[in-house]
Amino acid sequence: MSNNVVGIKLREGGEAEIFSASANLDLKIGDYVVVEQERGCEYGIVTSDPHPLLEKQAQKGTLLRVVRKATPGDMHQIGRNKKKVTELVDTCEKKIQEHNLPMKLVDAEYSFDRSKVMFYFTADTRVDFRDLVKDLASIFKARIELKQIGVRDEAKLLGGFGPCGRGLCCSKFLKDFKAVTIKMAKEQNLSLNPTKISGLCGRLMCCLFYEHDTYKKLMAGLPREGDKVKTKDGVGRVITVNAIKRMAVVEMADGRQIEISYEKGKQ
Repeated sequence: MSNNVVGIKLREGGEAEIFSASANLDLKIGDYVVVEQERGCEYGIVTSDPHPLLEKQAQKGTLLRVVRKATPGDMHQIGRNKKKVTELVDTCEKKIQEHNLPMKLVDAEYSFDRSKVMFYFTADTRVDFRDLVKDLASIFKARIELKQIGVRDEAKLLGGFGPCGRGLCCSKFLKDFKAVTIKMAKEQNLSLNPTKISGLCGRLMCCLFYEHDTYKKLMAGLPREGDKVKTKDGVGRVITVNAIKRMAVVEMADGRQIEISYEKGKQ
């Protein structure tokens, strides 16, 4: 085995995994590659530069390998597979209706070698789709796999833009989902209006989690909204706190509002 490994995101909506990579492949982030799988080959996208095998990665056992950097022929095959998605989705949706199944089809994709078709769906309960699988297998002449996903997975798979105007974190760089709590929003002094702190999936935004530690550090030594603080003009009540600027707006007894900086030497 090569002593180099590389992160690969399988297909467009797959998970990032570690693969063994030969040093002469000259891989870089964003490259398309063909990789080994238990049943045949699959394509993926490089998500990290090649690096030596880490101890914690070695504990996972034997790694599958990168077969080759995608050739023009491979890219043509990937493109052909993507063009078939509409046909896959339309056919599956018709069969779902015929079987009257309580499920919502989200997306579909061929494996690289077209030996397998993967369908992603959401549902409120478990769904018996055995007859659906038989129908689809007879139509597409391939192994059929249906995967039930959650609403956060759906957003990651389909992509989109968050309220910040940037691409969804889950579909751009997040590798897994962490538990996000309303307490994190409170500690970041955000509005608790659900429409302002929820993502496209309807769940609390993922950025509340990975920005939480930074806000905790920035909030150290700052008052909280509602606290009474002493100022050069007397005692007032904190009505707004800006952790980034380390400033607070204090309302005095006479209604005046003053800004207090908590930067070193400015308090």
